[in-house]
Amino acid sequence: MKNIGIKLKTKREENGLSVDEVAEDLKMRPSQITSIEEGKLEDFKDVFYLKYFIRDYAKYLGLDGEKVLDEFNEYLFDITSKIPVNLIEQAKKEKEEENVISPYTKEKNKKLKLSKIIIAIIFLIIIVVIGCIIVNNHKGNDFQSTNITYNIRR
Repeated sequence: MKNIGIKLKTKREENGLSVDEVAEDLKMRPSQITSIEEGKLEDFKDVFYLKYFIRDYAKYLGLDGEKVLDEFNEYLFDITSKIPVNLIEQAKKEKEEENVISPYTKEKNKKLKLSKIIIAIIFLIIIVVIGCIIVNNHKGNDFQSTNITYNIRR
């Protein structure tokens, strides 16, 4: 990661750009640019977004963004392929126990599920009430059951 950061920093300096200019143009924080250049992967919550930051930064500097992204992916592969199997199995168990949705987010509470059920029940009750009103109004407008007499004068 540091090699990628050094490459990006060197190219930025060759182009005569400051960190603040790059950050403003890319709609990023200057601290994010600095973290990428220093190879600080831990400063980013999600690697998914970091990939796009690196690719966009490389393109902005005139480098081949996809090539730089491939280098980053190789770096990630090297790191993740060295994770011991027992740590992976432990993470799986924790995921099952904690209802982890993704490696970066955890399920907040089961209250969310309960509130969805309550909303669904209320919605069904409203539909039933509206249906009953429509059926009752339709029965009240049945023209066959009314006795209308017409007085015709000749």
